Amino acid sequence: MVSTQGRLTTPKGTLVYDRLDGAAPGVIFLHGLNSDRNGNKAKALAAYCEAHGYGCLRFDNYGHGESSGRFEEGGPSLWRDAAVAVIDELTTGPQILVGSSMGGWVMLLAALARPKRVAGLIGIAAAPDFTDEMMAATLSAEQRGDFERQGYFEIISPYMEPPMRISRHLVDDGNRNRLLGGPIELSCPVHLLHGQQDESVPWQRSMQISEKITGGDVAVTLIKDGDHRLSRDQDLALLCRTLDHMVERVRA
Repeated sequence: MVSTQGRLTTPKGTLVYDRLDGAAPGVIFLHGLNSDRNGNKAKALAAYCEAHGYGCLRFDNYGHGESSGRFEEGGPSLWRDAAVAVIDELTTGPQILVGSSMGGWVMLLAALARPKRVAGLIGIAAAPDFTDEMMAATLSAEQRGDFERQGYFEIISPYMEPPMRISRHLVDDGNRNRLLGGPIELSCPVHLLHGQQDESVPWQRSMQISEKITGGDVAVTLIKDGDHRLSRDQDLALLCRTLDHMVERVRA
């Protein structure tokens, strides 16, 4: 199998990617906030795809990793456009999107934008609408004050260093891209994985997504002792098994 690294230049910036040629359907990994294409899940998925002959593409979204742009100027609209550009310019045939956390929101938006190209979805602690509901409910008084005074606040997380800065632009753009207020018109198979010890995105979020998707082929797997990252060996093994099952469903 041939593996290449490249840069995709778009009107909105440059996206750095790693692509592995393989059999259809292809797999596209969408990382989360303040992550990149070289996270544990992305690399484990790419290695599994290589071992099993699946095509795989992982890329740094705008404002992340080696791609161009500033994180503070990003949002679901821009990150969806990046995913759509990758689908259009770097892949052919049906694709399975695997979205982690914020990447799960991007995954849903991209699938809605390219329903004829997206053949299946796998969410890992998918977090649509987090800028509206989850963030509003969890901000401290200090964070709210920072947001009003300076147009951003910072989140301290055990998963990242330094603290992540959340801008007013990100919040406003997120609110323009909310999905859970109505039906999500998707008919492709969907499998959502979520840890019940997730302190960043409540596991109930995956249940909400499942309820809103109009298609009938939707599954949710809850991992009782799993956290937000779901990057332990057993979590990665579950992800790979889920991918195998999704490939079977798409090829059937």
